[in-house]
Amino acid sequence: MKQPVFEGLATAIVTPFKNGTIDIPTFEKLLDAQLAANVDAIVVCGTTGEGSTLSAAEQLRLIAHAVQYTAGRCKIIAGTGSNDTAHAIDMSRAASSMGVCAVLVVTPYYNKCTQDGLIAHYTAIADAISCPVICYNVPSRTGLDMKFETYQALSRHPNIAGVKEAGGSPAKIARTLDACGDDFFLWSGNDDEAVSTMVLGAKGLISVLSNVRPKKTKAMIEACRKNDFALAGKRQRELMDLIGTLFCEVNPIPVKKALELEGFPVGSPRLPLTKLSEANLSRLQAALAKTPDA
Repeated sequence: MKQPVFEGLATAIVTPFKNGTIDIPTFEKLLDAQLAANVDAIVVCGTTGEGSTLSAAEQLRLIAHAVQYTAGRCKIIAGTGSNDTAHAIDMSRAASSMGVCAVLVVTPYYNKCTQDGLIAHYTAIADAISCPVICYNVPSRTGLDMKFETYQALSRHPNIAGVKEAGGSPAKIARTLDACGDDFFLWSGNDDEAVSTMVLGAKGLISVLSNVRPKKTKAMIEACRKNDFALAGKRQRELMDLIGTLFCEVNPIPVKKALELEGFPVGSPRLPLTKLSEANLSRLQAALAKTPDA
């Protein structure tokens, strides 16, 4: 029987930049804020961390620093996905050797592949490394949706832990969890669906929201873990306006601006992403003011 990589809340942490390069002192401040909120895990170099516009050397530097700086106080999950299986294997091997608790591997994008290709892709990565693999299904970004039958096939691999699901219907999620049981765990990849997904049996949330509201996000997830879904639902409703605002433009544009407004000089996203538009700035300011992290 497999054990979940983590249960509870994982923050998909942003990558701060200064003068075009990674800002390590600010990265440490972001890590400190997450540790202070007692999050259960931190994802480095994911979508929110702009992994797709980091060089391999930058990715590995961030992953290594996160592992060393947190020093066992929090689980670190490394984003190592690529649409090139060989590159994903190389990155995953390197991250695994650094002591991460798992790698998060997005489905191949642009060149895409068949469902058989997905099985071969994830199997090759899982065969090559010692730490668990979490698949990442986000069809809105990749144009590729992992099917239930693919999850079922991958669940049989001893080193594939499950999936960060950011595109599944409730019916697909329920069917997956029923069929796979403890052979394949699921984590919500959407802040606005966290409670409903955990009601169905997800083990937690990989969150954008918790970059700016880690305590409130943690409280929502902990209510789910205690089966207090009335309280969890109340907390989810209180956060919905801010969640929606954090996705008013492509992630991580709004969340980086939100962190700037709250005193973390994370800089702008790398091109082709741009700064938050002036039209959405007042909306973001209002949503942050309405929902303090208390």
